[in-house]
Amino acid sequence: MRTPILRRVEVDAENVALRLLVDRRDELGVARSQTINRIHKLLLELLPGGAKVFLTAPQARALLATVRPRDIVGRTRRSLAAEKIAELAVIDKKIKAAKKELTELITATGSGLLQLNGIGPSGAARLLGDVGDVVRFPTKAHFASWNGTAPIDASSGENNRHRLSRSGNRRINRVLHIMAIVQMRHDTEGRAYYRRKLAAGKSSMEAIRCLKRRLSDVVYRQMVADAQGTTSPAEPEVDIVDDVAEVTAAEVLLTGPGGQAGAAAGSSATGSDPGAGSSEKSLPGPATSIVATRRRSRKAPVGPRP
Repeated sequence: MRTPILRRVEVDAENVALRLLVDRRDELGVARSQTINRIHKLLLELLPGGAKVFLTAPQARALLATVRPRDIVGRTRRSLAAEKIAELAVIDKKIKAAKKELTELITATGSGLLQLNGIGPSGAARLLGDVGDVVRFPTKAHFASWNGTAPIDASSGENNRHRLSRSGNRRINRVLHIMAIVQMRHDTEGRAYYRRKLAAGKSSMEAIRCLKRRLSDVVYRQMVADAQGTTSPAEPEVDIVDDVAEVTAAEVLLTGPGGQAGAAAGSSATGSDPGAGSSEKSLPGPATSIVATRRRSRKAPVGPRP
């Protein structure tokens, strides 16, 4: 390529390492959930009422110690439960080691993502690994379109409305969703913003979507500050924007399929250069699509034969 505005593709070893480690951490999380479910199933057949939902290996081991079945079926179930509890303890140790390693790598990068409320080592590693160079996103609206938190214009005539975007990088969207849930559970600006949306007539899910869109800006601002080697400006964690029309004015982007990792096949996320083929302005009216169709030929009426 001879175009001077194209970015040179470079491999960032730190981001690749973070992506590999966070993928492994996610796999361990899935394995832990599966093991816990199997332990619950076995304990439910051994103990009246089973065990509590959030169960640790020591708690499960203590419960199992109170069961002394005499029949062969009960003894087999107890043996399998003991085996699964041992596997759970091993998985927990691996998760703890992975969390420590991720924290060390993130700290070495100098990123301030861990300072944000609701972002842990796994979330920060996912952001750094999947986003890469945040400078490739010209604005926070491009970043929101890429991660799927920007709503899509679904207006029709005088009815001005927006719908949920199911495209974009779903792994980053999940990180922002967890961040929103954590902030809602604590006394934060995110909870105050969420309650204001509820008071304005939004449903619970609509308020969460609005909060995720605001948190996308917070994450983008922090990553830009890290890339520039500056500290993030001292301001509220959530921008106060109470009008959905104001939020979406810069978010309805004319972008094509991005092919990003974690994106759907029909994703509207931008490609490797998010500034290409996108607009920061909203559409003047409902989006229209032009579909080429084959012109049908009119058939001659069939009359009686002479």
